[in-house]
Amino acid sequence: MSLKIKVYSDYVCPFCFLAKVPFEEAIKGKDVEVEWMPFELRPSPAPKIDPINDPSKLQSWDRFINPTSKSLGVNMKLPNVSPHPYTDLAFEGLHFAKEQGKEKEYNDRVFKAFFQEEQDIGNIDVLTKIAAEIGLDEGEFKESLVTRKYKEAQQKALQHAYNEAEITSVPTFIIGDKRLEGFNSKEIFEKVINDEYNKGV
Repeated sequence: MSLKIKVYSDYVCPFCFLAKVPFEEAIKGKDVEVEWMPFELRPSPAPKIDPINDPSKLQSWDRFINPTSKSLGVNMKLPNVSPHPYTDLAFEGLHFAKEQGKEKEYNDRVFKAFFQEEQDIGNIDVLTKIAAEIGLDEGEFKESLVTRKYKEAQQKALQHAYNEAEITSVPTFIIGDKRLEGFNSKEIFEKVINDEYNKGV
C-alpha cells in the first residue's frame, strides 16, 4: 500500500521551493502518494511583504537561501515582484488542476514561474498561461478563477491547515504519522519515509 504524504506549502515561500528538491529526490522510485496542500502565509487582508525593500528579508536570502540554492544546483531568484502577491488565486488554480489530474505539474510550474521567471502569480492571465502550458483547458481555467469557483474550496483547505492539521509554518511534510517541518536533507526524508513505510509492512 502506498505511503501517504501531504505537503503544506505556499508558492511565495522560498524555503518551500528549496525543500522540494531533496524531498522529490528522496521519493524517487518509492511507493508514495503525495498530495500538495495549500497554505497561505499571509492571506488577504494581511499586509503583503516587500522583500526587495526589507533588509531583514534580504539578509535571510543572502545568508541561507542563495547559498542553499547554489549547493543544490537550483536556479533561483529573489523575484522582483514586490510586494509579493497573495496566493489565493494560485491555489484556486491548484484545486482546478487537482480535478484534472495535473496537480504536480501545476504545482511545479507555479513555483518555477515565481522563483525562476519572476512572474506575478497573483495575476489571472499569468496563471492561465501557466495552466495552458501544462495542458489544462485555458478557457475553463480562466473562467474558474474569474468566477472564483474554487474560493470556498480554498477557504476550507486553509481552515483544515490552520485548525485541523495545525500547520504553523511551511513547508510542513506529513509523512505517514510523522511530521517534518522546514528544509531537510534528502537523507532525513529517506529515513522518515522508510521508517513510516516499514511500520505498515
